[in-house]
Amino acid sequence: MNFIEAEHLSFYYEQEDEQQNTQKLVLRDVSLSVKKGEFLAVIGHNGSGKSTLSKHMNAILLPTGGRMYVDGIDTSDEERIYEVRRKVGLVLQNPDNQLVASIVEEDVAFGPENLGVEPEEIRRRVDKSLKAVDMYEYRLHAPHKLSGGQKQRIAIAGILAMEPDCIVLDEPTAMLDPKGREEVISAVTKLNKEQGITVVIITHNMEETVNCDRVVVMDKGKILTQGTPREVFSQVQLIRSHQLDVPQATELCSMLVSVGLSLVQLPLDTQECIDALSEVLL
Repeated sequence: MNFIEAEHLSFYYEQEDEQQNTQKLVLRDVSLSVKKGEFLAVIGHNGSGKSTLSKHMNAILLPTGGRMYVDGIDTSDEERIYEVRRKVGLVLQNPDNQLVASIVEEDVAFGPENLGVEPEEIRRRVDKSLKAVDMYEYRLHAPHKLSGGQKQRIAIAGILAMEPDCIVLDEPTAMLDPKGREEVISAVTKLNKEQGITVVIITHNMEETVNCDRVVVMDKGKILTQGTPREVFSQVQLIRSHQLDVPQATELCSMLVSVGLSLVQLPLDTQECIDALSEVLL
């Protein structure tokens, strides 16, 4: 069952200069489906349209051409935008932009309070959400004193407390160190695998995509290719020709294959790389 469906989606920004108004086309006839419970990664360089696509998934932006549907709801239906945003929560790149309170549990409670949820239910949701991202022990801490990875997990908990069916994360690890990135990716993977929450992650980091169900590669506002991580990253030359990276393990073994090493398939991560090289070199 498809939870999110883009049909021939196009979008442009209005630009003004001294001479005339112009239009900058950012999305070009994009058709894409996201299944309920899927863990989808969308990758692409700056300007590829991936963040613009993410903002269409919870109706922050509306199509200028084509349609975007969320659980069967047309996001262009103004009377149902609120419903769309309850179904799809968006986590931004900078967690400081989503933290609004001086105490962690108050911050997580902010969304449900605005939805008019009863206090007892809010308490249950806050505790459940903090436990889901392994931040319950920090519930009485001040958010501004936490690390970047911890802040981002608090931002995710705040979205979880509103009980969406889907979480879209727009480059959530871009401002984090390796430890923070690992914390966030581990948290969202757990939410997907253990709770069945649909996850869409927009990222520059190829290593973050290897455990996703599917990877979509965008370039110049269009979908360049898509498939499982192994299907996508086996197309090393295509990916590299569009100034994009592949996981480091894949890159290394691709270079070795180019000079004559024989491998059954290209690895996606360090352990697969070790196993593959052990078979042919030892």
